Amino acid sequence: MYQTFSYTLLFFFMATIFASAQDRPAYVLYSKGGQPAEYKKLLKEAQKADIILFGELHDNPICHWLQLELTHDLHSEKAADLVLAAEMFERDNQLLIDELLAGTIELRHFEAEAKLWNNYKTDYYPLLAFAQANNLKFIASNIPRRYASLVARQGLDSLNTLPDEAKQFIAELPIEVDLEMPAYKKMLSMMGNAHGTSDKAANFAKAQAVKDATMAESIAKARGRNQTVLHFNGSYHSDNHESIVWYLKKLDPKLKILTISSVLAEDPKKLDDKDKDVADFIIAIPQRMTRTY
Repeated sequence: MYQTFSYTLLFFFMATIFASAQDRPAYVLYSKGGQPAEYKKLLKEAQKADIILFGELHDNPICHWLQLELTHDLHSEKAADLVLAAEMFERDNQLLIDELLAGTIELRHFEAEAKLWNNYKTDYYPLLAFAQANNLKFIASNIPRRYASLVARQGLDSLNTLPDEAKQFIAELPIEVDLEMPAYKKMLSMMGNAHGTSDKAANFAKAQAVKDATMAESIAKARGRNQTVLHFNGSYHSDNHESIVWYLKKLDPKLKILTISSVLAEDPKKLDDKDKDVADFIIAIPQRMTRTY
């Protein structure tokens, strides 16, 4: 009888913990419009896309875990037709990535020479390792930061002064920039307040645009026939189907693009109205979630 009572007490204790955990979800997934969605719906839609833009919060562990899970699950369906790409690696590091994945150089050499983010080891190395283990292409999609910084300081025309060797790491010039795009208008407003003159603010927005244009071109060039590109970027680069999406559509209006955004919420079970249409799928994550850096 004592043993039966012990098992009953243990069951009650475990059920209480489980119920408590369910009251504190690590994330809640929504589809566009703010409707709760299951992960399997996201996966099903992702399998039909030409390009998936996974918008992350750079320091959020839930984003990075879901990125790796989606990579695993898409690979199960797509195999070699899956291509990975990321904002966090710049075009002039593509050779290093290719050499690492081919086994030409050792990981220590790659990490010593590549420009790596603070959270590379925990958040982006697992994606590289997956690509290497499964013989997948991994594309460094972003413009080298020195050239984006040049635009921020001197404007778009400064890119024309670069040698041809440098221009290969940038989207084809001239780059069209629509400063009326809401994403860039918001940046203009923020930068205008911080930096005073409208020219300085415009250059900051244009620097953001050359990143978006370069990432879009990198993604489009990486995609082969019937392939799906899974691209990892900060949410701001693809929210509201702007920025990278705008440039991709200019390159090919027929592309089927799926966007994912990550947002912080006081209560992830109640999505803010402002976030309901920010992407095709929205990952709502608790404000107090721990950070990776």
